[in-house]
Amino acid sequence: MSSIYKKEMKILFSGMMGFIFIALMLVVVGIFMRVYNLGGAYSLSNFEYSLNGGIWAYLVVVPVLTMRAMAEETRSRTDQLLFTSPVSMAEIVLGKYLAMLTVVGVPCLLFCLYPMLYSAYGEVNFATAYAGILAYFLLGAMLISIGLFVSTLTDSQIIAAVITFAVVLMGLLMSSIISLVESSSFASLAVFTAIAALLMLLVKIMTKSWPAALIAAGVLEAAVLVIFFVDSTILETALTSMLGAVAVFQMLEGILYDGLVDLTVYFYFISVTVLFLFLSVQSLEKRRWS
Repeated sequence: MSSIYKKEMKILFSGMMGFIFIALMLVVVGIFMRVYNLGGAYSLSNFEYSLNGGIWAYLVVVPVLTMRAMAEETRSRTDQLLFTSPVSMAEIVLGKYLAMLTVVGVPCLLFCLYPMLYSAYGEVNFATAYAGILAYFLLGAMLISIGLFVSTLTDSQIIAAVITFAVVLMGLLMSSIISLVESSSFASLAVFTAIAALLMLLVKIMTKSWPAALIAAGVLEAAVLVIFFVDSTILETALTSMLGAVAVFQMLEGILYDGLVDLTVYFYFISVTVLFLFLSVQSLEKRRWS
């Protein structure tokens, strides 16, 4: 795993890519810090408010950072060298993941200095500031794991970047989308049907089997139809509840706005990260033996 990590770090930092991403995150958070804290929009004591605006940096950093993780290996056929190397798929995934996580971790470590600097000019709430920095880092870790998984599904960097961008954007805008969604059984039925179609495509990509894809989508659609005809009221809130589970911006509001240390948010980010790293390993294992 260390050899994979060193190779990825060399790729990221031998050129300007890694430094550009670090600078971008520092600049975006710095802009919001100037507006929110130094500009007087909010108290100087709450550095976590700046991180709330800095989340939007992930919209650029994560898709571009992860798009080449495995897609480039597939396109250039160097993935065959990885698959025949003496390292396991888990080590390959972790090596690449940790290298990309380092890029996000460096600015987060620098952010840890900001509350200390603020304390020289006034009282600072260190607990909420560092709780916010940890949540910001774990959010980045989760989004990178999702982008890495997407990269294992295609040999096109552009497609990987576009899909990851859409996923990150949906996560950031989900709380606004929920407020626009009609809470009705028909609307939920339509959305779950669309989800079944997306599930079918995902299973097809991962298994290369249309029967498996159709079965997976059919089971989900059949379950939704049974619920709809038996008791349609169950679907009325099912959609908003499901969308709320992926509204990452809404989850962070309590930490970044209200200063509440919610351990369930940290656990959620870590759990989703582990899940998508596992899926990435399984995706590579499938490609290795196909």
